[in-house]
Amino acid sequence: MLQTLTLRDFVIVDQIELDFASGFTVLTGETGAGKSILLDALGLVLGERADSSQIREGSNRAEISALFRVTATQMPHFNKWLDDQGFPTADDGQNLLLKRTVETNGRSRAFINGSVATLMQLREAGDQLVDIHGQHAHQLLLKGGAQRELLDRHANLISLGNEIGQAFKALSGSRRRLEQAENAGQHIERERELLEWQLKELVELSPQENEWNAILGEHARLANGAKIITGCQAAIDGLSDSEHSVESTLSRASAMICGLAEHDAVLSDISEALESAQIQIDEAVHSLNRYLQKLELDPARLEQVEQRMHALHGAARKYHIQADALPTLLLETTERLETLTASQNMAALREKVKQEEVTYLKLAKKLSQKRSDAATNLSKFVTDAMQDLSMAGGKLEIVLLPLHEGGANGLEQIEFLVAGHTGSTPRPLAKVASGGELARISLAISVITSKASFTPTLIFDEVDAGIGGAVAETVGKLLRQLGESHQILCVTHLPQVAAQGNHHLKVSKLQTVDKTVSQVMSLGRAERVEEIARMLGGTTITDTTLRHARELLE
Repeated sequence: MLQTLTLRDFVIVDQIELDFASGFTVLTGETGAGKSILLDALGLVLGERADSSQIREGSNRAEISALFRVTATQMPHFNKWLDDQGFPTADDGQNLLLKRTVETNGRSRAFINGSVATLMQLREAGDQLVDIHGQHAHQLLLKGGAQRELLDRHANLISLGNEIGQAFKALSGSRRRLEQAENAGQHIERERELLEWQLKELVELSPQENEWNAILGEHARLANGAKIITGCQAAIDGLSDSEHSVESTLSRASAMICGLAEHDAVLSDISEALESAQIQIDEAVHSLNRYLQKLELDPARLEQVEQRMHALHGAARKYHIQADALPTLLLETTERLETLTASQNMAALREKVKQEEVTYLKLAKKLSQKRSDAATNLSKFVTDAMQDLSMAGGKLEIVLLPLHEGGANGLEQIEFLVAGHTGSTPRPLAKVASGGELARISLAISVITSKASFTPTLIFDEVDAGIGGAVAETVGKLLRQLGESHQILCVTHLPQVAAQGNHHLKVSKLQTVDKTVSQVMSLGRAERVEEIARMLGGTTITDTTLRHARELLE
């Protein structure tokens, strides 16, 4: 489970070290306080894409560390993964440290237990340690592909599905080559000679995927280097360096409004907006300066680029295609020549197709049976959960619709059908579920599928949006129940959910004269009453609100 999350110089976080416990932990706070920053930081240390804009203003590097406690008996597959990747394996109760740094030049580095790791390794480790359910996850349920993936993931069928995808790809290629060979006819020898000559020329040219667009972009930059430098410098002067720059004018206006805000709190939001604008302008100036430092005028490289452009353009005109289609032509020419060469042995081609059909069908039928069992199981459990989420009499049916010839994802497509109440006929999810119903069904599915998950830490990011009242209380109870077998972190705006947490963290934003920082504090009993009362009653907290908050906690 996640033990500690440490942030240094990340967005508006100076330095925070958060300790997490087992069970159900809720994170609350005002909108804009920085709850999303914590999840962004966790996502970054789990392998998501980094950006230099995530570095706190005035700092050279952002650093995020996540310390996990790994139990080998509960996560044997993860232990094997560590061993396969060359990292130290974990005994029971051993700590595992993931670390990510981001520098102002955009460079990012990853570490696992102090050893340098690739971003892919960090992402693979993160996928086994943490499962994040985003606040827009319910929208994905409307897509058939997402429904199939959810069912396969719940039943641990992703690996088998990948095998079938590879088998279908091989079978499709063999079928295409057989069909082309059968249609080649008497002109096969003449066409093969032409293709051999064409392939030799294309191999010598060696066009690369996306090379043409890259060449055009580089040529435009090199050919207009002086113009780019002059324009960027002029922009920097106007934004920052000149006497009447935008930055200085905005700074004066910001200082003036900040002072006036002491007399009228209504101006505070405007003051924040001006401060944010100053930061964005400063970031733009820094980015322009870094860009100019890297930009060079290089006549020799310009000549090389132009020669390459002429070569690619000439070949494209010769073959009557667009220049960016040359790599595809090279691939198609190679495949066609292989097909013609192999066509002299039709029996071998037919035998290959037959063998690959047997392999594909064997895997696909195995997947179909497992999907059918998993669909029955998941439908039942989600239907039971719907009864507690103000959808009495409703039910979910997961059906397998056969495909005529199968495909890369198996012999069927998966469709979720839902009936919202007793007596209604189950229909496709997108056609019958309202926004509130869809959110509740999604949450029920997330909770049910997570129960069978081997991932020790589950994060729910405002997945309770669109619900309230007694339903919200039920959701809180479901998450608390899930916390008995997993570590649960939940970002929520609902007091009914927050009151169910075993632990409570409050995120707030602290403003000083020269900076804004996020801070997080663990709440005790009395502080939880205050926070839940705030969530119930807003800025004005009455005795009635406090009493209601205590009742929720009890």
